[in-house]
Amino acid sequence: MENPILAMIPSGYKGQTATVPQVYSVLPSDGSGDFDFDRANGLATRINKEGLIEEVANDTPRLDYKNSTCPSLLLESESTNLQAYSQDFNNAVWFKLRTTVTSNNTTSPSGELNADKIQRTSTNASYIQDGFTKNASQIQYTTSVFVKQGEGDYLALRVQGNFFERIDLRFQFSTKSFIYTNEAGIAVLNSTSVTEYSNGWLKLSYSFLSDTQSSLNNYFSARATSGNVDSNDTSSTAFVYLWGCQVEQSTFGSSYIPTTTIQTRFADVCGNAGNADLFDSNEGAMFVDIQKSFKDSSFGRISISDESSANRVVIGKENSNTQFRMFVAHTNGTIDAQKYTDVNFDVRNKFIITWKLNDFKFYQNGSLIHSDTSGSIPIGLSKFAFNENNLGSQDFLGKINGVRYYNKVLTQAEAIKLTT
Repeated sequence: MENPILAMIPSGYKGQTATVPQVYSVLPSDGSGDFDFDRANGLATRINKEGLIEEVANDTPRLDYKNSTCPSLLLESESTNLQAYSQDFNNAVWFKLRTTVTSNNTTSPSGELNADKIQRTSTNASYIQDGFTKNASQIQYTTSVFVKQGEGDYLALRVQGNFFERIDLRFQFSTKSFIYTNEAGIAVLNSTSVTEYSNGWLKLSYSFLSDTQSSLNNYFSARATSGNVDSNDTSSTAFVYLWGCQVEQSTFGSSYIPTTTIQTRFADVCGNAGNADLFDSNEGAMFVDIQKSFKDSSFGRISISDESSANRVVIGKENSNTQFRMFVAHTNGTIDAQKYTDVNFDVRNKFIITWKLNDFKFYQNGSLIHSDTSGSIPIGLSKFAFNENNLGSQDFLGKINGVRYYNKVLTQAEAIKLTT
């Protein structure tokens, strides 16, 4: 197989102090294939090589090592953590009922001694609680929190607006699962997730359709037995460790945004790689290796284009959260070949499009999924981008293991091997 003309495997970058922050491409070696990067006016976090959560500065690409010894490029949309004092549960904003909070009692997922111990002091109802202001309509929200088991097998959680409109959940440490939910009123639980981190830490997330109140409240209660936050318990000393509570107007939990007051992480924008000389060919192949695609119910494109909708090669997720669309267009935007394909967004996926005159092929995870024997080729291609036609719209959101461009059509055997 010939070497690609452009190859980006996330491994290095020019960050905040650079005139134009960039994600380096391995090829070409002269830097013309490097991707410009932007995330202005907001800190963000990533998982570093040691598996710890760390903050990165404005305009610094995030090479994320979650569950891997090789990094992925993490690309996320703008999001705001509505929870103040997200890792200081001893702050006065957190109401305590028959509960003591011991600050900085154990090492957190950041590797620092800044996680709090939350301990009940009674067999009667016991919890910590805080509220946040929200849009006064039924909108999707997600609460997430990092938790580590102490004494007791359960953590009870509640999100509540109106007293009669609430969601109760119970997490069991021994099974690492949510075992019970109770919905009341018009608050509706949509999904839950459990993600394992190092040193016994778990990230619990639960997404829900909120009620019509202008504020919501989160509750957490350590328990020896299963029950709601306001139920009696057999233990008066059960405790858990908590860190990093986050509330987002979203259908899923994004990377952690630390707060004292409400904090916004701005969107990652990555593109502008290459030039017209680099893509000057009558045939080609575009390869993308995606570690994870975020279910944000929006379109997300990865494209090689002439920076318009006329000539382009696109691999992108649909807003259904269940499909990708792969297509090639030329000159006046005419679609020469395309394929909609079912995709599991939660797992690694590899795609290739190959094109030349009257010969288009689409590959997914080791299989040829579509071919077309009629159509013209795109001309004037000049930019590779993680958005729609390098125009900064329909940004792709997810984790990227790498992308490549070849100025030749790969054989079917080569394409199948590369996407397997």
